[in-house]
Amino acid sequence: MDKNRKRMETMHRMRAKGLELFYQKGYHATSIDDILKELSLSKGAFYHHFKSKEDFFISITQNIIMQKVYALLVEPLAQDKSPIPVIIDTLNNALETAEHNSMDCGFMLGNFLTEFNRGENEVLQYLKDILKVWEINLISALKNGKSDGHIARHVNCEEVATYIISSYMGIRTMMASGNAKMLKYQYIQQLKAYMYTLEQEKETIY
Repeated sequence: MDKNRKRMETMHRMRAKGLELFYQKGYHATSIDDILKELSLSKGAFYHHFKSKEDFFISITQNIIMQKVYALLVEPLAQDKSPIPVIIDTLNNALETAEHNSMDCGFMLGNFLTEFNRGENEVLQYLKDILKVWEINLISALKNGKSDGHIARHVNCEEVATYIISSYMGIRTMMASGNAKMLKYQYIQQLKAYMYTLEQEKETIY
């Protein structure tokens, strides 16, 4: 049991440091030697756990990136009330985290999708699967809002989800370049203005 726990702790440490390097430098600019140096590992120790750099990154994607995206952008959507303020609060909180990160390099998932988006490959598919989970949960939250009378019946939930995802990815890229606080404020103000146009109009009782 102790041996297995030690192995799991070692792999977690490797993934965490690997993700830090990949996020800051990019996947292709990070070499196995960079990883070994940061972790003070031999090549033999690395290849004992992972077959290749790609296999290492896939493990990071499955075990860390998925969890981070789910906790930050998916899990908060599961609330039994109007999805409009829930979505706004979720994105606001996600941007708040980025605003106060001195090592911010943009939206992690978006960065890696861009870097790997040069034809179909195994890594890209894992990243797309994470994006799909976010998209599906956004659509589900919006459709539930329609069913509960919070969102107007004419609203196309798939199109709204596409807008939310693409706009969030865009503002995260902009925030990484500077003026994060101002950009976050401007984005959230316009997001609110847009999201509240989706509300079902309340009938006036005379």
